Amino acid sequence: MVQVGLLLSDSPRSVTPAQQFADVRRIVEAAQRNGFTYIAIGQHFLYGDLRWLQPVPLLARLAADVDPHIRLVTQIMIAPLYHPVMLAEEIATLDIVTEGRLIFGAGLGYRAEEFDYLGVPFKQRAGRFDESLELMKKLWTQETVDHHGKYWQLDNVQPHIFPVQRPHPPIWIGAHAEAGVRRCGKYGDAYACPPETPKDEAARRYAIVRDEFVARGKEFGPQPLRRNCLIADSREEAMVEYARVAQGRYLTYAARGLDVMDAAELQNEFEKVVSGHAVVGSPDEVVAQLTDLVSTLPVDPLLVRPQWPTMDCDETIAAINRFGKEVVPAINAITPRSDIPMDGGI
Repeated sequence: MVQVGLLLSDSPRSVTPAQQFADVRRIVEAAQRNGFTYIAIGQHFLYGDLRWLQPVPLLARLAADVDPHIRLVTQIMIAPLYHPVMLAEEIATLDIVTEGRLIFGAGLGYRAEEFDYLGVPFKQRAGRFDESLELMKKLWTQETVDHHGKYWQLDNVQPHIFPVQRPHPPIWIGAHAEAGVRRCGKYGDAYACPPETPKDEAARRYAIVRDEFVARGKEFGPQPLRRNCLIADSREEAMVEYARVAQGRYLTYAARGLDVMDAAELQNEFEKVVSGHAVVGSPDEVVAQLTDLVSTLPVDPLLVRPQWPTMDCDETIAAINRFGKEVVPAINAITPRSDIPMDGGI
């Protein structure tokens, strides 16, 4: 069956950190009760008026709250900001603490200021990411590691923390640019397709990953797909509510460097801009849209975002409850497919 996961949201700083953590625990409990089997959390640093709780300690704590079948996902960590030795040991430890339920999701990062804050040259992020992935795999799988790269040098070191999952936790790579999709095909285990990607473009990207997997002798299977979702009694009501809770966040993304959508169009033609990717409508419409996606694309799991910083905990739980009642059973009834048309189209 196609499984469903939850993408946790950041919160406004007007919510205290303690309240945010308490809310996260309530939201995760509601997600598990409603059939969600993946819990994913993103990452940013020095984010201003919004707050992300950092994924490694948060997921370590949530591992004690959820049932053994729930997978925990860093979606995504900004890998080029880390020294790969530190990141490899953090992730290996998190895999141990979660008892082998971790998925390591990583990405390139798009906020230049975050790199400035941490003293990492923004223009080096792609090279650092590639080399980090190479080195971390060595540190997770080899008793003795030698590495002589462009950014890091190690001679005859002995790793002391190995992950529970062998050879290592699954690596999901998220990316908006085609170069990042190819990076996933070369180094990753799955491509976590961003929520803003239209269906035909998602198919093309999955085809790129498939071809890169074939080139390295790796089997291609179902891939994670992220989607922003909102259910209401009608399409019109759902779109009004989606604009209320999400439009400001889209504009924030655009202002902070995520240039996949035009800020002026988001401001003036929000419904038109998001209609190609956001899954918004009545329960039947949302089920139909998601069924189409997971039936024609090689998707598993489907990761949905029902929460935005403008929503309080009770609103979020109500959305999760409705999703669990109206949508999750229909998605679970679908058998994931592993193939896509050879030309990448639909």
